[in-house]
Formats: sequence, C-alpha cells, structure tokens
Amino acid sequence: MLCDICKKNNATILITKIVNGEKKELNVCEYCAREKTDFFFGEDLDFINKFSFQNILSDIMDYVNENKKEDIIKTIVCNKCGTTLEEFKKTGLLGCDNCYNEFSSNIESIAKRLQGSIEHKGKIPLREGKMLVREKYLTKLKFEMQKVIEEENFERAAEIRDEIKKIESEGNYDKLD
Repeated sequence: MLCDICKKNNATILITKIVNGEKKELNVCEYCAREKTDFFFGEDLDFINKFSFQNILSDIMDYVNENKKEDIIKTIVCNKCGTTLEEFKKTGLLGCDNCYNEFSSNIESIAKRLQGSIEHKGKIPLREGKMLVREKYLTKLKFEMQKVIEEENFERAAEIRDEIKKIESEGNYDKLD
C-alpha cells in the first residue's frame, strides 16, 4: 500500500484520528509520519537509534539490577525460624507466625500469583460466617456509596445509605451475596 501523502513510499504506519466522532484513517510512510503530519512520535520512529550505545548500556544495567534483586531475595530471612524469602517463593509455605511480618511486603504479590487473589474464597464456619459475610457486604455497600457520590448520583447514594442503615440495625442477612 502506498503512502496517502507522498504516494511514493510504502505505507508502514496507520494513523487513526477521531474528530467529533468521525474516524479518519491515514496510511503513511515513516518519512511522511515524521515530517508531514501533525503527530509527534518522538524517538519511537527512529528504528536505528534503538540499537544505540545508550540503549544497549541501559539494557545491561537493567540485567545487572535484576540479578541484584535475586541476591536480595536470597538474603531476606525470618529471624525467628530461619525461613528465607526464596524458600517461601518456592513452596508458598511460611515457617512461623513471624514470617508474616518479615515477608509482609512480598506476601501479597506472591499470594496473588499463586492463588489468583488475596481474598479468601474458601469455606468459613457457619456461625462466624454470617457475620463475616454481613461485614463484607456492608463494606461493599459503603464503597459503592462513595463511588456513586463521586459520580454525583445522590439518589442512588441515598438508597444505598438506607440499605446500610437497615442492615446495621436489623442484622438483615437475606440480601447478602
């Protein structure tokens, strides 16, 4: 496909511009995209520059820093039981209650990776479960109320507020998810 501007070179870039809901597409060559359009692409179009000395040096430094991170992971150890962060990452098991404090900054990301979520989705005891579900539902309603207030949907916010008051006063478990 030829460039829509110069009609000489092969078009390698598709520019899509939407103005007042009207979509316009322009197929242009690298030269016209750089010189003759009102778009600014910066250094992204300079393909040769991607292999410059600065970029190569930057990539080497990133690689070195990545290895340093791995060394740091090996040196983080629970001072109570001796479990290392590296062991925890491999097994997903902590050695003692103090490990939660020692590895707290890493536990959340690892739990998300291993389990897909940091929120407990398993079974809960029936008696305490109703209270936990109720509290979770109330928290969800309060968050939703904040969201609709920010959107200035005050009628919906009032409905949610009334539902929160009703649940808090009656201990209503019927509508809980």
